[in-house]
Amino acid sequence: MQDDLDAPARKRTHNLAHDLVAKLTQSILLGQMLPGDKLPSENSIVQEHGVSRTVVREAISKLQASGLVETRHGIGTFVIERAPEQGLRLNVDTALGVRSILELRLGLETQAAALAAIRRTDPQLAQMREALDDYQSLLANNDSCVEADRRFHLLIAEATGNVCFTEIMQHLGSAMIPRTRVNAAERGAADLSKLGQLANLEHEAILNAIKRQDADAARAAMWLHLTNSRDRFLADRD
Repeated sequence: MQDDLDAPARKRTHNLAHDLVAKLTQSILLGQMLPGDKLPSENSIVQEHGVSRTVVREAISKLQASGLVETRHGIGTFVIERAPEQGLRLNVDTALGVRSILELRLGLETQAAALAAIRRTDPQLAQMREALDDYQSLLANNDSCVEADRRFHLLIAEATGNVCFTEIMQHLGSAMIPRTRVNAAERGAADLSKLGQLANLEHEAILNAIKRQDADAARAAMWLHLTNSRDRFLADRD
């Protein structure tokens, strides 16, 4: 009988630990905590996330099992370098490879945008806005805006609340930005500055839909952005 009474409490602890693992994992995958960085103390995590010490310890244990952190006795818990992925091999250094990646992203990111519109938080929305502001400033100065572009798409993945989206996007890395991947001979006469300006307008449409929490509009805006990216970048090669 007592076991039955204790079961809901154990389930709640497990769910809280799962949520905490997801939050910490996303911080690591998004580069907010880098290899060598020390995680906040147990007390700090308890206070910041409003969970018990038991939840924190279970979450840290799961992060250790995932190979994301290691605990050094008497010192603390640290983010560690992730081992190279062995299962997924993507050829993204040719125009054909770029098209393949964009087709993959069409399925992945349209759903991510829809989920982000439903689940995003105000702080996440503010981070997306900051990424696009950085993108626009860099574009205006004729500087590379690849990092800001990639950050915007990663933040959308994070806002889904589903770490699988974040992990796949993190794995793609700079390959998700097609204009960085193809050599000059294959790019031909493509005007990358003009492509960036067009992409900027599409990013704004995505952000506005997510801000309104309109899942259908966010899905459609992302689909338009990615299909336009594919068509613009590969127009001279088909």
